[in-house]
Amino acid sequence: MTDVAERAGVSLATVDRVINRRKGVKERTRQQVLDAAVELGFLGTAEMGRFNAGQQDKIVFLLPAGTNPYLRDLGEHLRARVAEREDSGPRIRCFFIEGFNARALAEAIRRNADWADGIAFFAIDHPEVREAVAEVAQRGVRLVTIVSDLGHADCDAYVGHENRSVGRTAGLLIGRFVAGREGSVALVAGSRHYRAHSEREAGFLSIQEELFPHLRLVGMREGHDDSAQNYRHTIALLDQNPDLLGIYNVGGSSGGIARALLERDRPDVVFIGHGLTRDTRNALVDGTMDAVFNTDPETLVERAIDAIGQPGRPVAPMKLEIIFRENLP
Repeated sequence: MTDVAERAGVSLATVDRVINRRKGVKERTRQQVLDAAVELGFLGTAEMGRFNAGQQDKIVFLLPAGTNPYLRDLGEHLRARVAEREDSGPRIRCFFIEGFNARALAEAIRRNADWADGIAFFAIDHPEVREAVAEVAQRGVRLVTIVSDLGHADCDAYVGHENRSVGRTAGLLIGRFVAGREGSVALVAGSRHYRAHSEREAGFLSIQEELFPHLRLVGMREGHDDSAQNYRHTIALLDQNPDLLGIYNVGGSSGGIARALLERDRPDVVFIGHGLTRDTRNALVDGTMDAVFNTDPETLVERAIDAIGQPGRPVAPMKLEIIFRENLP
C-alpha cells in the first residue's frame, strides 16, 4: 500500500480509504489509486470490477421550498423516481430547503455530505454556500449545480441553460413582439442571489441596449418566486407605468403576474416567463402569456444523476425549449 501511495502521489490513508471503499476521496483521486494498484500488481485487473460494479451512488437533491409551481413539479418527479427503487440505480433523497436562505443551504450541504456520494442543488451565490462547497468537496462528495450555477471550482458540473443567452432571447422576443411601439418594459425576478436570475437580467439588458434602445427599462422587482408577491409587483408596475409594454419574469410563479394582467385587462402587455406548469399553461391558452422557456423536470433530474455518476465528463448546456400557445405539448 505504501508503494501504491507513492506511485499515485497520495497519502497512505487515502490508499486505505480507496481499497476499503470508504468515503472521503475524490473520484479522480480514487481512479489514480486504483490505476497505480493495478500497475504495481497490488490488484489484479479482474479485481477492479468489485470497485465499480454493483455500487449504488447515494444522491441528494436540495431544492428551494416555497410556492413555485415548477419546483413542486420537480419535487413530484423526484418522489416518483425514488418510488421506482431500481435495484441497479442510485439511491436518491430529496429535501426542500428554505428558499433564498444561503445559510440554510450551506448547512444542508454539510449535513447531507455525511450520507451522500453526490449532491445536486440550486446554487445561491453567497460566501457561506461557497465555503460549504469547498469543505464538502474535500471530503470526496461530488457536487452538481442545477438551473442556477455557482461558478465554483469545486463543483463537478452544472446542469441547466446558458442563462445569459436565455435572457437575450427573452429581450429579443419582447422587442420584436412590441412591434416598434415606444414604452417601458419590466423584469421580475426571484432574487439576484441566484446567478441564473442575474445572468438572465444581464442578457436581457444587453440586447435591449443593442437592438431596442427606444424601450425604457423599469428597475427589476424581486418577487422571491412567490405568486402573491409577483401579483403585487405587477399591479404596482401597471399603476406606475401606464406605457408598460412588456414583462419578463426571470424566475418562477408567473401565475401572479398573469392574474394582475387579467384583472387590469392588459392583453397588450407582452409577457414571457419560465417553466411550463399548470398556471403558465393556462396563461398561454388564454393569451395572457406569449411564451414560456421550459426546462423539462425529467431531463433535468436524469442529467444531474448522470453528472454525479460520471464525474469529469463534460456536461453540455441544455437546449432552450420555447413554448408558445400554438406548440403546447
